[in-house]
Amino acid sequence: MKPFLKWAGNKYRLIEKIRALLPPADRLIEPFAGAAAVFLNTDYQDNVINDSNPDLIHVFVTLKQYGPTFIDECKGLFGNEFNNADAYYALREEFNSSVDPFRKAALFLYLNRHGYNGLCRYNKIGGFNVPFGRYKKTYFPYEEMMMFYHKSQTAEFSSIDFEVVMRGARPGDVIYCDPPYVPLSATANFTGYNSDGFSQSEQVRLARVAAETAARGVPVVISNHDNEFTRKVYQGAVVTSFDVQRFISCDGDHRGKAKELLALFPGA
Repeated sequence: MKPFLKWAGNKYRLIEKIRALLPPADRLIEPFAGAAAVFLNTDYQDNVINDSNPDLIHVFVTLKQYGPTFIDECKGLFGNEFNNADAYYALREEFNSSVDPFRKAALFLYLNRHGYNGLCRYNKIGGFNVPFGRYKKTYFPYEEMMMFYHKSQTAEFSSIDFEVVMRGARPGDVIYCDPPYVPLSATANFTGYNSDGFSQSEQVRLARVAAETAARGVPVVISNHDNEFTRKVYQGAVVTSFDVQRFISCDGDHRGKAKELLALFPGA
């Protein structure tokens, strides 16, 4: 099941590697859900889907609540008359000023599908600022949205701090964390999609909370780049490393491979 949103770091292509590490459980908790590819491609009875981006979670909640009515609203924004720079920037401005939750959710999907490279980025005052993507044709993800709508009935959605979410886990749960990645270099950080960013100290906090959560009997799996820093902070975990093709780059002809890892903190 493909996510209906484009998303930097989307785990759809890695789902088999991730599922191989996730143990059986009653409930899946995703503190950094992103496009929710893992949620969509696992079969846990219950799910907690959290992300620091409230606009993202708002789209999920709106789709869960309104289903086909919301999908129809979104589809109306995918005509050719909206696939140009003037329309895009007008709708981006409307999104940034809108106080209508239903409309704002539909506009978020429009911006996601029409913006450059599927990026989600905000300026310092919280305004969405991704430029127009200039696609000849944009795909409307009707089937993907319907699948998400049906599966979302098993999920609770939130946009709170990851530690609060993880502290609420209990034996019988499993946690999958896909945080903004540690940058491979000082200029390579494409993952700060919320206005607050995700600092090195936050990476350390996540590793600490993961170890503490696993000690309470809840397994935790974390994705990240494989480098000296992550190897150090995940030293108490079982680490699997592999190469992944990069799809986000300002130079489309030189999108190479990067080392990534999955760190499993097994439940006690």
